[in-house]
Amino acid sequence: MTTTNLTNSTGTTSPRPLILITNDDGIASPGLRAAARAALPLGDVLIAAPACQWSGAGRSMPHSKVRNVTHQLIEIDGHAVTAYAIDSSPAMVVAYALIKLAPRRPNLLISGINYGENLGSDITISGTVGAALQGAVSGVPGMAVSLQTPIETHMNPSDATDFTTATDVVRRFAHWMLQTSLPPDVDVLKIDIPDSATPGTPWRMTRVSRLPYFVIQPPAATFESAADPHRLDYCPHPRPERSEPDSDIYALAVDRVIAIAPLSLDMTSRTDRLALETAIAQALPDGHSHVD
Repeated sequence: MTTTNLTNSTGTTSPRPLILITNDDGIASPGLRAAARAALPLGDVLIAAPACQWSGAGRSMPHSKVRNVTHQLIEIDGHAVTAYAIDSSPAMVVAYALIKLAPRRPNLLISGINYGENLGSDITISGTVGAALQGAVSGVPGMAVSLQTPIETHMNPSDATDFTTATDVVRRFAHWMLQTSLPPDVDVLKIDIPDSATPGTPWRMTRVSRLPYFVIQPPAATFESAADPHRLDYCPHPRPERSEPDSDIYALAVDRVIAIAPLSLDMTSRTDRLALETAIAQALPDGHSHVD
């Protein structure tokens, strides 16, 4: 297990890299602006984000429709950045942006900075991760970046959240990704930053835990929960130390370091496929054998 310390408007003819910024918290999220702020010194920035909150959308594409697209300019550090609020899921936003809005193929997609960590087997739920994977489908390398924040901010992003360290982390890794190509079978870097992180907090390359990080549970007995009897709440796993020591959960929740996990579009199990094929073929009735 290795831990490493961190050291401290678009045009078609621009020689600068094009960086697409998106998220699942919506166009108004301060985390989206933090990601754009990190990218501004590195290239031309194009923002395309859901018009409203889409946390938990995964890589969903509801009916493959975009109902409304609104153009705006967002001022970040004195720069007017081209932005589009799109009424659809994060993955659909990325697909639409790549086909309809980007003046050229982006060199990098940054999804985030998300309110709330995305760890373990829960990442298939994440709209932040789903957006980055959708970019990877079109050959655009991506980062899915999440900051550990209180649960009450996950659906209601807070202006009080400090993105200083997260912005610094995004800029450093984005700079590296723009200078090199990801290794084979790596399509997205998933980056999760603990709420205690500083610019000196080390990072660790991890695997994605097989365990869920958030535990789904009945809500506490309140007036609101009584009014909504079908509601379910969630909370971080109370025993993260039981996760794999080389996992993203252990890195963030136990060792309190920045967890970097390489993701692949290839979701094939690493089992011995020939052995599995043989076992199934031997068990199936005659006439239902496998095809060589």
